[in-house]
Amino acid sequence: MAVEKLFKDEATEEKGERARMASFVGAMAIADLVKTTLGPKGMDKILQSTGRGHSVTVTNDGATILKSLHIDNPAAKVLIDISKVQDDEVGDGTTSVVVLAGELLREAEKLVGSKIHPMTIISGYRMAADCARRALLDRVKDNKDDAEKFRLDLMRIAMTTLSSKILSQDKEHFAKLAVDAVMRLKGSTNLESIQIIKKAGGSLKDSFLDEGFILDKKIGLGQPKRIENANILVANTAMDTDKVKIYGARVRVDSMAKVAQIEGAEKDKMREKVQKIIGHGINCFVNRQLIYNFPEELFADAGILAIEHADFDGIERLALVTGGEIASTFDNPESVKLGHCKLIEEIMIGEDKLIHFSGVEMGQACTIVLRGASFHVLDEAERSLHDALCVLSQTVNDSRVLLGGGWPEMVMAKAVDELARKTPGKKSHAIEAFSRALIAIPTIIADNAGLDSAELVAQLRAEHHKEDSNAGIDVITGAVGDMSELGISEAFKVKQAVLLSATEAAEMILRVDEIITCAPRRREDRM
Repeated sequence: MAVEKLFKDEATEEKGERARMASFVGAMAIADLVKTTLGPKGMDKILQSTGRGHSVTVTNDGATILKSLHIDNPAAKVLIDISKVQDDEVGDGTTSVVVLAGELLREAEKLVGSKIHPMTIISGYRMAADCARRALLDRVKDNKDDAEKFRLDLMRIAMTTLSSKILSQDKEHFAKLAVDAVMRLKGSTNLESIQIIKKAGGSLKDSFLDEGFILDKKIGLGQPKRIENANILVANTAMDTDKVKIYGARVRVDSMAKVAQIEGAEKDKMREKVQKIIGHGINCFVNRQLIYNFPEELFADAGILAIEHADFDGIERLALVTGGEIASTFDNPESVKLGHCKLIEEIMIGEDKLIHFSGVEMGQACTIVLRGASFHVLDEAERSLHDALCVLSQTVNDSRVLLGGGWPEMVMAKAVDELARKTPGKKSHAIEAFSRALIAIPTIIADNAGLDSAELVAQLRAEHHKEDSNAGIDVITGAVGDMSELGISEAFKVKQAVLLSATEAAEMILRVDEIITCAPRRREDRM
């Protein structure tokens, strides 16, 4: 006897063919959504929130677009996740990874339609991905030992990454900023010590890299505006008058003199605290919380620069950069680690005054100041620059470099095609489909630039049948060009991450044969 109804009222299930259709369609729709942002001639999207303030984001970054979408389709969520991971892991290739996964699923759908089992497709895809990765490994260049060539590689990678973003007009300027900043890190991938400050006004060309650290605060009244050989105490402590901190406490007094006594006691307590802080032998005090007028006066009298309300990121970074630690108690000065820098002074950027720390302990630190016409431009510029910095810091560690512009995809597709011819059985169809999905990326790059993609990709394929060809799509002239001459390079790590994540995501979605949606839990009416 069949079970009539297994699930509760509102739960739904999709089985077999319908479930597979739903997941394929969702994933392909997401891929088509970000497809137009791919490549140097990709377009931007405007994301408008319906919440308070109706904030608007103009962006071309795949991960940012997908992060902002609220989506119901489970397969689409898998693609959004891989794009997020790609963003955290290597920073660039967030659009490519989604587009490739979408193309793999589009090909898989045709294969499933012609009665090939999903598991056969998956094992074919596995073999193809492995083969594609080996094909790339055979053609990588590694210039780690030659510092000048390596720097040139980094410049090229940065320019290639930036050319699909808003910074493409001044990409040389920004590529130089990014490479200089990353070279200072000396191989660490921790981007904390590169600070990006956005100041509206001027044009993107006015952006510059500053060695040292800039804190977005003003110097208090009556305090020294310039300090040399500074000893800095970075703290997170309350510098308002210490109130009686018991909840709902009341103090009853029988005369005004007693009130004055309490106030005097509070002042003495504060003065004692300030004396303790000054006792550390410092000439600059940076606090996370606010500093009242009275302690500020005391600091000014002692000739100490006191900065209040420094934001938390700023404070942590400042401690990191100057080599100090964040303190909150001041009873034993010998255990507190002070920060040091050569010079603290006030500078002007646009209309704002900022505090500039130069000659800091950690020589790796630097600040990139971005200027631009509006906040939307600045936000997008920051995202683009962040992508470039991520890719470069990864490349400094793993210095293998590939050419760009659709070249890696063609190399992989050629190798995968050869594998398909050698493989017997149904798997060969899946392997062939994999190579078609790879070729879709140069096709889309050409389509976005308004070129004749069929013609270009056919030419590319012919070029790649010659040995060791460097041919790729030159979007600017709209023809097939030599990528090594044009200086279009990409990091091997990015391409490898794109290839492997996309294959795994496609595999995961292919394995689905049933989608069950649970009924929402109801709240019992509590009377």
